[in-house]
Amino acid sequence: MSVNYAAGLTPYANKGVCGLPEHFDNPEELKAKVETLAQLIKESQYLVVHSGAGISTSAGIPDFRGPKGVWTLEEKGESPHFDTTFEDARPSFTHMALLGLQRAGYLKYLISQNVDGLHVRSGFPRDLLSELHGNMFVEECEKCGRQYVREKVIGVMGLKPTGRYCEVVRSRGLRACRGKLISTILDWEDALPDRDLNKADDASRRADLALTLGTSLQIKPSGDLPLLTKRKGGKLVIVNLQPTKHDKHAHLRIHGYVDDVMKQLMELLGLEIPKWDGPTVCESSTATTETTADVKPPQPHSRR
Repeated sequence: MSVNYAAGLTPYANKGVCGLPEHFDNPEELKAKVETLAQLIKESQYLVVHSGAGISTSAGIPDFRGPKGVWTLEEKGESPHFDTTFEDARPSFTHMALLGLQRAGYLKYLISQNVDGLHVRSGFPRDLLSELHGNMFVEECEKCGRQYVREKVIGVMGLKPTGRYCEVVRSRGLRACRGKLISTILDWEDALPDRDLNKADDASRRADLALTLGTSLQIKPSGDLPLLTKRKGGKLVIVNLQPTKHDKHAHLRIHGYVDDVMKQLMELLGLEIPKWDGPTVCESSTATTETTADVKPPQPHSRR
């Protein structure tokens, strides 16, 4: 499947405000703001990060509403340019920095609107991650809920059957579940997955600091989750080049490339960036090296 998964979505008119101008803080202003962010993170007890398409642009995957975003170009009758495929895309500096923040104990939960699978392929623990709009590499059993992370994109969207069946053994090992596997990618009118949304909601309410990276926060309900932190007395920090829907609620607003912000932040926190050695899936934040599983190829289509 092309990295332009958006081409496979059903037509939808209300894609939000696109193509807003970008604003950059000058180097001195950016430095001061990141220093403030670092202090907020050091003081926080429960940091939650909300990530959007802007953290994957440096990996060669375009965003949606930026000056060269998918929806922005669509409004102009133009086609977006892709520098990679989903399978070949490597986690960006920001993806790996978030993993470093989690391993250091700062980042407690990660909420993503992205479908590119780069958080999972970076090795970020899946039990501390909500992928609200699905994952191009994940298919789920509609019967028992078991998820399978594949090394290739599923190739099906809109929660439709992939043609494979669940292999979970049930009934004391006598027979397999055999439920139909479906894609996890949402189409416009699909409801967000309850499991991921409920965990994201709980984390947002528990957080004392919400950090949004590379998202315009226009899509509901995912874009409104950071406000739950604010309403509970926590602080909201927004890192984005374009204006966002919730700028007026932000304690701190940083205008800069997310990779640049995260590089300065990790240096101020004295944290190293984990090395990426290829796609690896970590199911649990308590997993050891031995229990961390590599991504698996999909099995051949099977029939009942």
